Amino acid sequence: MRGALAVGAYGVAGRDFGFAATADAAALPLPTPAHLKWADMELGMFYHYDIPIFGGGRAPDPKRYNPAKLDTDQWMEAAKAYGAKYVVLTAKHGAGFMQWQSEIYPYGVKQATWRGGKGDLVRDFVTSARKYGMLPGLYVAMHYNWFLGVRRSNGRVSSKGYYGYGEEAQRKYSASCEAVLNELLTNYGELFEIWFDGGVLPPEEGGPRALEIIERLQPNAILFQGPKQAKNIIRWVGNERGVAPYPCWATGRDVTQSDGVKEAKGEKFSGTPEGKKWMPGECDVPLGPGKWLCTDHPERPYWTMDQLMNMYDRSVGRNCNLILNAAPRQDGLVTDEEMKIYAEFGRRIKARYANRLAKTEGTGERIDLEIPKDGGPVNQVVLMERIEHGERIRKFEIEALSGGQWKKIYAGSCVGHKHIVRFDKIAAERLRLSVTASAATPLIRDFSAYCN
Repeated sequence: MRGALAVGAYGVAGRDFGFAATADAAALPLPTPAHLKWADMELGMFYHYDIPIFGGGRAPDPKRYNPAKLDTDQWMEAAKAYGAKYVVLTAKHGAGFMQWQSEIYPYGVKQATWRGGKGDLVRDFVTSARKYGMLPGLYVAMHYNWFLGVRRSNGRVSSKGYYGYGEEAQRKYSASCEAVLNELLTNYGELFEIWFDGGVLPPEEGGPRALEIIERLQPNAILFQGPKQAKNIIRWVGNERGVAPYPCWATGRDVTQSDGVKEAKGEKFSGTPEGKKWMPGECDVPLGPGKWLCTDHPERPYWTMDQLMNMYDRSVGRNCNLILNAAPRQDGLVTDEEMKIYAEFGRRIKARYANRLAKTEGTGERIDLEIPKDGGPVNQVVLMERIEHGERIRKFEIEALSGGQWKKIYAGSCVGHKHIVRFDKIAAERLRLSVTASAATPLIRDFSAYCN
């Protein structure tokens, strides 16, 4: 690696020391293999597509559903242009409309005009995802279902629906949720992520036996706000603006069924380094404020490129993944205008990291990075820990050797999978990472300098 100089715990440059064991390291919570795979994906694409965009209220007549030009390959072109590695479809959103062939209850594509009632959007979606090298995931709303009378955000029957009203209706509703999971998790191959927006009511409170089904059918899937005992769980960051707080630790104390995270006061969406459960954050955001479905807030503008790049820095660059939404129109296509936005965003991300001046890795409290003489000024640093051994860094500083003097240019706390640091351009001969507090020997996967 050009211009790289690593100074490890023992002060010798460029040598691989392996992983130093400490007494504290054994107590650190660790990610599962699924967590590690998910973290390396960094970028995902959401697809919000549901029957209410055809008009007729919150649970419209299923015959309204007729996307004449639907093309899930085109959807994947949007994801590819932006740089996504995984994709998530709203298989069943709040209306309760099932976008696959099912007889659980009479409200889905089987009752639709589309393809004479023979269509299966979920199958089309996962087929296209795999064709384009994307890892497929599904959104399954269980906290409300307008067709079945579940209209509160807690998964309880609150008004008369297809199953009636009361405790018997609740039992039938929970059984239908179990049937939905059994179908979706059985019939479409391995799924990368399952989104339980709003959580899942636990069985002891009358909810479905979701965890049992997931562990049996999709044990490797990442679960957003899933059953709190799940091992591969990830959490919400508290907003739909694509931005995580800083610091944003991948560990937390506990999770709830409703919002995916439960912390002490002041820690709710930041996680905590004292947490004993690995539960990193995922930042979800539409292409413009509130524009999840194509009919949502058409008067509102799209985010600007500067805003989108800021989201990238404050999501992927703050130890989280970014999942950006696409909202296909009634005809089943993403608009040309939106396709151009995804392509430009992807181009901007690639351009941001096209000019890497130097890269290194190392073990210990201090690592130096030599900048080549012809490299030019520096205005960005990327740090990554080897999170398979836990989040170890608690506080750190970055200094630059410029004009023969060391200058502190940044001080931070959480690094985790990735932390992006941007600052005014500085002519630097060398950068230094100094870890001033850690839970165990720091293990640095990547210390890179860029100019853009």
